[in-house]
Amino acid sequence: MEPVITIPALGDNYIYLYRYNQNNTFVVDPGDAGVVLKALEKQNLNLTHVLITHRHFDHTAGMEDLKKKTGCKALAPEKAEILNPDKIGVNIQVIATPGHTRDSVCYYVQPSDKHSGVLFTGDTLFIGGCGRPIGCDASTMWDSLQKIAALPDDTLIYPGHDYTEENYEFALTIEPDNKVVKKCLQGIKEWQKLCKPTVPSSIGQEKATNVFLRADDPEIRAALDMPNATTVDVFAELRRRKNLFG
Repeated sequence: MEPVITIPALGDNYIYLYRYNQNNTFVVDPGDAGVVLKALEKQNLNLTHVLITHRHFDHTAGMEDLKKKTGCKALAPEKAEILNPDKIGVNIQVIATPGHTRDSVCYYVQPSDKHSGVLFTGDTLFIGGCGRPIGCDASTMWDSLQKIAALPDDTLIYPGHDYTEENYEFALTIEPDNKVVKKCLQGIKEWQKLCKPTVPSSIGQEKATNVFLRADDPEIRAALDMPNATTVDVFAELRRRKNLFG
């Protein structure tokens, strides 16, 4: 049984339940308490903790209601530390990833004998994309993305939104002939026809297909006509173009 339950919400948000110790679970970024409560009831799960990646309302709106109705505890981003596994039942590393916001964090559920590692990235890393820097510069966001890219390639990625199709379409404006991205885009479109979530991805897949993680790739530099620019400047230009794209 896979430990992650994906709950689509609010149009393009993803909320996640992570099941551990049989029927215990924690929730990541509950923007809507109602859909979480329905999922808990359907799966017969006991909610123990709420984990928040950053303080934007679409990721936190359901937190207080869930605390009142389930008695669960909440972990805010500013408490970036190794969680005590005796308290939450699973080894989770909180990785500070400022960029989208100054307080953004990612939650890394470390691998076990049964499962690969899992990373909940909020709005820092999306499938094929990354978040807009808000209150931080491009260098800060790039440094945070490098922390993520350093994790094992088989780490599963669960982002806070489904922007996958748009991100791959943008990548093809940079590299129109990239066959790997074209294949990914076609696969996502077919998956969406089945009304399936587009998650998870993996660190390995993102390093191969996410144009933002490839800002130091000579092919990306050439496509942008920036052969001698710094990696951060290339990344900033990619993010500028994506802001205009959508």
